[in-house]
Amino acid sequence: MELSITDPAFLFPGISLLFLAYTNRYLALASIVRSLNQHFDDLDGQNRVQQIESIHMRILLIKYMQAFGVVAFLFCIFSMLALISNQQHYGEILFIASLASMTISLLLSLTEVLKSGQSLKLELDRTHVRKRK
Repeated sequence: MELSITDPAFLFPGISLLFLAYTNRYLALASIVRSLNQHFDDLDGQNRVQQIESIHMRILLIKYMQAFGVVAFLFCIFSMLALISNQQHYGEILFIASLASMTISLLLSLTEVLKSGQSLKLELDRTHVRKRK
């Protein structure tokens, strides 16, 4: 396989868009945490604990999503540098590492999206319990 310098460059826009999406998810979670703190006394204890645990896990997932995205970006840059230096073999290895890191980031993102659905279910359960009272 002959990798050109433009091949790793194709990942730059995708990685940038993913960072934007990850940051938006993080900001949404920060808003939820603030809201939970404002209405701390309004929530029943068990539901509050479950929501906090869920949010904690999602924040952790987003942190790792972003970390693997940064690693993918760095491997992509190092791949381009290796290709500029006529180190084709190292450039290919670094590009594959970049793709692997991006794949891990995307799988973590999928996990976070699934956790997000569970968090919404917790909120719906709380609302449903309240309406029965």
